[in-house]
Amino acid sequence: MSFSHLFTPHEIRGHEFHNRIFSSAHQTILARNGSPSEDMAAYHEARARGGTGLIIMESSRPYSDDVSASYYIDSSTDACIPGYRMVADAVHKHGCKVFGQINHGGRITYRHEGMYLVAHAPSMVPDHRFHCMPRVMSTGYVWTIIRAFAAAAGRMAEAGLDGAELTASHGMLIAQFLNPQTNFRDDEFGGSVQNRFRIVSEMIAATRATVGSEFIIGMRISAEEMEPDGLDQAAWLDICRRLNDEEELDYLSVTVGSMMGLAGSVHVVPPMTIDHAYTAPLAGAIKRDVRQSVLVTGRINQPQLAEQILALGQADMCGMTRALISDPEMPNKAHAGRLDDIRACIGCNQACIGHYHQGVRISCIQNPISGRELALGTHPPLRKTRKVLVAGGGPGGMKAAAVAAEHGHQVILCEKSARLGGQTLLAQTLPGRAEFGVIVDNLRREMELNGVDIRLNAIADKALIEVEKPDAVIIATGAIPYRPDVDISDETHAVDAWQVLKGEVKPGASVVIADWRCDWVGLGLAEKLARDGSQVRLCVDGEMAGQNLQQYLRWHWAGVLHKLGIEVIAYARLFGADGDTAYFQHTTSGEPIVCENMDTLVIAQGHQPVITLEQDLAGCDVEVHLAGDCLSPRSAEEAVYEGFMVARNI
Repeated sequence: MSFSHLFTPHEIRGHEFHNRIFSSAHQTILARNGSPSEDMAAYHEARARGGTGLIIMESSRPYSDDVSASYYIDSSTDACIPGYRMVADAVHKHGCKVFGQINHGGRITYRHEGMYLVAHAPSMVPDHRFHCMPRVMSTGYVWTIIRAFAAAAGRMAEAGLDGAELTASHGMLIAQFLNPQTNFRDDEFGGSVQNRFRIVSEMIAATRATVGSEFIIGMRISAEEMEPDGLDQAAWLDICRRLNDEEELDYLSVTVGSMMGLAGSVHVVPPMTIDHAYTAPLAGAIKRDVRQSVLVTGRINQPQLAEQILALGQADMCGMTRALISDPEMPNKAHAGRLDDIRACIGCNQACIGHYHQGVRISCIQNPISGRELALGTHPPLRKTRKVLVAGGGPGGMKAAAVAAEHGHQVILCEKSARLGGQTLLAQTLPGRAEFGVIVDNLRREMELNGVDIRLNAIADKALIEVEKPDAVIIATGAIPYRPDVDISDETHAVDAWQVLKGEVKPGASVVIADWRCDWVGLGLAEKLARDGSQVRLCVDGEMAGQNLQQYLRWHWAGVLHKLGIEVIAYARLFGADGDTAYFQHTTSGEPIVCENMDTLVIAQGHQPVITLEQDLAGCDVEVHLAGDCLSPRSAEEAVYEGFMVARNI
């Protein structure tokens, strides 16, 4: 494919970007004591080395009242300057530009050391996600925040960054001032449209006065906030037209969503169930009306998509953030025409934003090196080439085989079935989950590139190992459905989740799902069966459906289930079933939960490891390693990470 737009330069305020790919601001949990760290520098350098044209660093807090954790960058003091300089130096040596981002949450705030911070906002309007009742900012306080933003940008300029991005997206403080539903002030920053806009004008002017004429100033906006009290597309178009008069503002970075509520928050990092590049038409509408450069983000995971957006004139640069987390070398590979070699992001959200919500460093379920560049970026020295046999062709086994072969070993992978993928083949059959199957294509390509001997319909048993005589065996044989020891009568039509996903059974008109894991299996089955025409009751052994999923995915799926009329019953532990009735026990009260008039009971009670090969090889003179569900049934992230680590250390 010819990329006639994506790999052409773009210029903003005299700075030339060597291509149109950028990494948008995203939290990494790699800051230390409020400053960019060596880990953060290595993380961003990997993407700069991989060919990215621009990196926008994560949101920083410019004023002390909004600093809630040491892993956020605190740009309110000069202490951040050395860390910023370290990142700038690391990125610049690869010809990549780097910006900082400045943000204040306003009424959207977090806990600090276990306690809620005092939220400050234009007016006393609570949010619907963090449930903060804000304190109204005095006029003097607003001017203090304006000066704080400018001072933070000055520190970034002093550190050698090329620009700073002011955050008006996702319902943050600036957006709260612009919004008549959250700004009821009667001073110079409220009332009329012009007064509500004043904070933007003053902030841009103060920032330019601080940073000088060469430094780039941009603003991130949500073209549609997707919340009942959020700004809609028409309102943002009006704001953008007004921004045309701001001569010192150089670009607009367009996204969608708002953190003021759950529906809008889903779009902060949209999961795989949301269409690719769905924000591009909104950015295109803005681009037609503004003089500034327009950047866009939102489910742009392939260079072909970015090329199409640029060709249509919808933006000047494309944010491909998760694509770069999954494969930092994506730009270089695309430029060289190696499209099949790109490890495409699958939009699972598990280890990127999912890790952030757990307060742990960023990574990727497909690429354990992301976020761990200093620790895992280079292989240990290869002592000698060994023959390695991998048993199992799921994600853990495929990753182990690819990494072991990349390290220099002779690798055979045996998969007992006719297809690679393991449980991924089941996951991709669910509504909105087809993209999850791309992980199989990515891992297969990694194995092919590294010369793995892939054998399908090949059972790796003790006899084969005696014939092949490998130096090491990596067992990644996965898991099978677990059936709990509960009393289910023969008259009950009881089936397990895998049977449904494989199409081996036909559920009836009224289905009860007994979901122990509280993950994608129960939610996905409920949606699938409801769309197939069944009345569904989803009984979950937890606080909520999807409890163990990344929250944006869970919230989106909860909305889908509600629209489909699916009844969700929480705190329900499977007790048994008799005929057309399923019995559950409330997990805290101990009282019975009875589901009558049931045609089919779907048992989704997790998995048990397949340990046959491990047992057969006990006592044999062969080095054995375990990875993934055969060690303990969990998720693809653990399987890939363990396969990577085992192979890395052989």
